[in-house]
Formats: sequence, C-alpha cells, structure tokens
Amino acid sequence: MKMSNLSEHKNEIVEQGFRLAVAGKGGVGKTTLVALLAELFAGRGCRALAADEDPQMNLALSLGVSLEEAEKIVPLSANKIYIEEKTGAKPGSGWGGLLRLNPDVSDVVRRFGMQIKPNLSLLAMGTVEQAASGCLCSENTLLKAVMRFIVLKHGDIILVDTQAGPEHFGRGLLKDFSLLLVVAEPTATALHVARKSMTLGQQLSIRDVKLVINKVRGKEDENKVETFMKRFGLKPVTYFLPYSEDFLAMEPGVASVLNREGEFRKAIQGLFGDIERLCQGKTPKVPLT
Repeated sequence: MKMSNLSEHKNEIVEQGFRLAVAGKGGVGKTTLVALLAELFAGRGCRALAADEDPQMNLALSLGVSLEEAEKIVPLSANKIYIEEKTGAKPGSGWGGLLRLNPDVSDVVRRFGMQIKPNLSLLAMGTVEQAASGCLCSENTLLKAVMRFIVLKHGDIILVDTQAGPEHFGRGLLKDFSLLLVVAEPTATALHVARKSMTLGQQLSIRDVKLVINKVRGKEDENKVETFMKRFGLKPVTYFLPYSEDFLAMEPGVASVLNREGEFRKAIQGLFGDIERLCQGKTPKVPLT
C-alpha cells in the first residue's frame, strides 16, 4: 500500500482514499465488524489496511491469523527505535525536547504491517497506556501521524479498530476521518457509551457518524434503541445486525460468516453497500493541522 506524507504539501491536499473508524464499549463487536468490513473491501479489490488500536490486539485473530503468529506481533507503540527515528524523541524521555509533529510515516505499512492477503494488511498500533513510563508524547505523536498524516491513494481504505472508551477521541487520532461507526448492543450501558462516542466524533469533524447495533434479537431491541436515542433528542442513521450463533462456531476467525446465507449476512452487506457508496462520493480537501 503506497502512501505519501502530508508534510510534503504546503497547504492542503485532495485525499483519494477513505478513513473509517469503529468505536464503542468493549465487547460489543467492534473488532468483528472491522474484520468483516476489511474482508469485504479487500474482496472488492480495494487496498485495505486494518489498524488495531485496541491494546488487546484481537483483530489479527479475527482476520484469521493463527494464535502463534498473533502472539509474535509487536505493536507500533512498542517499536522504540522507529518512534525515535520518526519523531526525534526517545519514548518516555520527558518534557522539553524537540518533537516532529508530522513525521514521515509512509514506510510504516511496509516495515511493520502484516500481509493477510493480497489486498489486506494489518497494522497493530498498540496503546500509550503505560504506568510510570514518563512523557508519552513521542508514542502519541507517531500513532496520530499514522492515522492522520499519510495520504491514501485511490482505492485505499484504513479501518481502525479503536480501543474501548473515549481516549482516542481526546488524543485526536480520528480527527477529519471520513466515517465513524459507533457500535453498541441494545443495552443501556452500551447505548450510553455510544451516545457519548457519537458526540465526541462530531466534535472531531468526522463527516459521517452512524450507529450500528449488534446482537439484535428482534423488534423489541430495535424499539429500545430508538426510544433511548429519542430521549436525548438524537435520531442517528442506525444499522441493526441480528444476533447470530454462527460466530461461536467459527471463533476466532470470522470471515467465513460472509459465505453463510442468513439475516446477518444480509444486514452486513447492506451496511457495506452504504459505506461503499460513501467511498465513491466526492472527498473534500483535508487541511493540514
């Protein structure tokens, strides 16, 4: 996947690719959704990069990587030599040093990405949650650069499996993304997190924010979600994915569910079709920040 650096341009560029993030409470199916959408885009001939920002790093398993190979993956945030090379600062070196805020990360996929199949790569981002490790400015800067300061070519898409909780919004990793899919189950706690995530996504100028309700068992669950959102004056574009026991049989890899006839396949194909139409729409200019 060939990418160029935003810092090569003085004012603004026209990005030809697409950036998609999936957020929500832990355990609601974010990783599964990213894996399935990545498989679908790769199957359409797009060059898909699945970026795993969740510290549990389960995306590799969902994409069919063996447990033995998945355990060998070293996340980008743990590659100290690369971080210093790109940002000019040693991880945990403290405040006061010079730091490149828009490092050239055009080589990150080639050097650290895992090729899953011809059109699908995986990049484990890792986390900056390390107790007593000093200033985490360099790690955060690198992760932010990978998400925001690489220019996607026509047919490229980044799909980010975010960590549970709102920290990635605070770090601005998803600013100016094309689409945010907020995933929830039809429970009060998951919907509460989803509502907050949608608000934070809009504050980051993400162009489209949509709600995906997973593990839906019937019309009663759909009504529960609509009632919850109306209580806060919200009426988001919502997709309902039905509960399916197929995932229990195929876990941890999930791609084979796309070959099984049923309501889940029909629903995920509908969601994918709408995202595909967004990808084909006109992409506005992305300002340098």
